[in-house]
Amino acid sequence: MKLAIVGCGSRHSMFRDSVSQDYPDQHEIVAMCDNNPHRLDLAAQAAARAGTNGIATYDASAFDAMIAEQKPDTVVITTPDFLHADYIVRAFEAGCDVICEKPMTIDLSSLKQITEAQKRTGRQVRVTFNYRYSPARTQIKDILASGTIGEVTAVDFRWHLDRVHGADYFRRWHRQKENSGGLLVHKSTHHFDLLNWWLGSTPTKVTATGRRAFYRPQTAIDMGLEARGPRCATCKVANKCDFELNLDEDAALRALYREAEHEDGYFRDLCVFDEDIGIEDTMQAHITYGSGATANYTLTAYSPWEGLEIRFQGTRGELIHKHVEVHGVFGGERAHAGKEAVWTEVHLAGKAPEQIEVPVAEGHHGGADPVMLGYIFDPDNMEPDRYNRASDHVAGGWSILTGIAANLSIETGATVDVQTMLDTRGITLE
Repeated sequence: MKLAIVGCGSRHSMFRDSVSQDYPDQHEIVAMCDNNPHRLDLAAQAAARAGTNGIATYDASAFDAMIAEQKPDTVVITTPDFLHADYIVRAFEAGCDVICEKPMTIDLSSLKQITEAQKRTGRQVRVTFNYRYSPARTQIKDILASGTIGEVTAVDFRWHLDRVHGADYFRRWHRQKENSGGLLVHKSTHHFDLLNWWLGSTPTKVTATGRRAFYRPQTAIDMGLEARGPRCATCKVANKCDFELNLDEDAALRALYREAEHEDGYFRDLCVFDEDIGIEDTMQAHITYGSGATANYTLTAYSPWEGLEIRFQGTRGELIHKHVEVHGVFGGERAHAGKEAVWTEVHLAGKAPEQIEVPVAEGHHGGADPVMLGYIFDPDNMEPDRYNRASDHVAGGWSILTGIAANLSIETGATVDVQTMLDTRGITLE
């Protein structure tokens, strides 16, 4: 397979390195495309094969020329979220399939563009929901599908982002909804996809609330940071701030962003307490599914720890799963949890709770990334996927619709009927 990559920020490296290091004899990166020459050059150097002339590079404005000249089979899209749909549609129209970083897109108009282009061209997009491939999450799918706890009637799902990971969304492009759809789309697309997949169903109604409770100017004042600046690099009180991001102290961030600022003026270290941030940091949604199950979902971006807690209520009992990814930040150090911080419990009516041994694997996202990349780049040597974890435009669409409906509910204060929302815009997911 010949691949072209558009978007050379941090997210593209997973795909670049997998092709160039793990599957170099099966696939080839023939071109890369970005609007920042510095990052584009770094990416091309990292992916170049020894003994070759390197990889063809193109400015973002020459995307169509890249496709025409290099003739890739597949385009990998790892740009900011609001650009996904445009590149997906253009790749489809040029006869290419697509591998797209989540979320597939951020709003209804661009979702319609993708679905119509897919129907028109017959091309395919694979949305990389790596959480589906984690052994622990796959085990949950197994338990639920087996009927162990009976029919699932209700779910409580809480996702915690700590004050390192969570804060990062408020200092870069994600912090405006027109770029990312907000965390209910950008981040929660993972979580809503898991719920759709676990339950084997899709949302019908969504009611949500959300606000920016922590990453706001008043918090900075309460911390004694009245004299804060617009970005960490030039802030007079950065040394007093627990949220300082020093790009010069991190070699990767310095090379990828600090040394690239002169090309496009993009700053990776904006103040997380800025007044003009347009996304929420505290969100809750009540979701009704076609199966009849309901879910309460909570996402916070300033928790003292990072991970997830989920509880499935069933007609025969309940299933509980918790994964502590980061215990917290102590003395400036982020204390990552070990494998022992994942546990699953089944409690059937009339029986004592039973701890279930959770499978573990090496690699990012709980061992999910190597498995997912294997199915993408080396499917013939993988076991048949009886869990149907590959995600197309339909799964990609349903994963963002909960978040889009939640954003609309926050805006209007009303419960949103998902099918009505789709019908009024002429969107069909099939």
